[in-house]
Amino acid sequence: MESLSSRILTSVVGFAILSLVVWVGWAALLPGLIVVAIMALREYIRMLDRSDIDVRRVSLGVFAAALLVASLPMWPSTPWPGGSWREAVLTAAVGYFLVVEVIRPGERPLERIVYSIFGLLYIPWLLGYFLLLRYSPDAGDGLLYLALPLLATFAADIGGYFVGYFFGRRKLAPEVSPGKTVEGSIGGLLFSFLMVLGLTTATHIWTPFEALLYAILVASASQLGDLAESLLKRSLNTKDSGTSLPGHGGFLDRVDSLLFAVPATYLFLNISVFTR
Repeated sequence: MESLSSRILTSVVGFAILSLVVWVGWAALLPGLIVVAIMALREYIRMLDRSDIDVRRVSLGVFAAALLVASLPMWPSTPWPGGSWREAVLTAAVGYFLVVEVIRPGERPLERIVYSIFGLLYIPWLLGYFLLLRYSPDAGDGLLYLALPLLATFAADIGGYFVGYFFGRRKLAPEVSPGKTVEGSIGGLLFSFLMVLGLTTATHIWTPFEALLYAILVASASQLGDLAESLLKRSLNTKDSGTSLPGHGGFLDRVDSLLFAVPATYLFLNISVFTR
């Protein structure tokens, strides 16, 4: 019960802070995302340390911040036709890691390159979609569109937790995350759909069918994000990524679902809504 109370309290406080940051816009969202990225990368590096895997730590932090700054959608031009500053920064990061390992290879240079690049792609690259979605198609509508995956993921997390706790019987992915159940997954989808349906009906942006399609997508993406982090922790023999957030483990434990849900929302909107 104490763990449940801590989990709920942390969720409510965290969601309130996140809502305020999202409402303010990039001036608060960008530094907030940089802090989250640095904290999550710190937890990622700590998990790697337990498995005796080394990465370029300072370089990871520098390129993480650069990736998030490059994700601001209001940059006046692109580095090349059809390209983006995000791609430019990521290309520079890959080149840097390769060159550094050639100059100072040390032990297991390929492993260091792979885990460094994966850390960039998994955390700051995906976090950059928060900024892209916040201003898609503009600052006004983007606020609503970013609220969708936040609320839907929050509902899926709460619904999945309680339905799984009281009715969970069949394991969803026992080899990856033994605590996840099929019943909890269905409960999370149902709660997510109800949240999306209520919000989209009130704002008249989607039909009930579109709301259902999106709810299936975002609930699946959020659960996949959760399972992906569980797979990472299991591979690195770690139970929690950290202990910074009471009842939730670390920052990476808290944002794992959103790392997949927000990019999925951005792609859904650009493919289905903004192109019709």
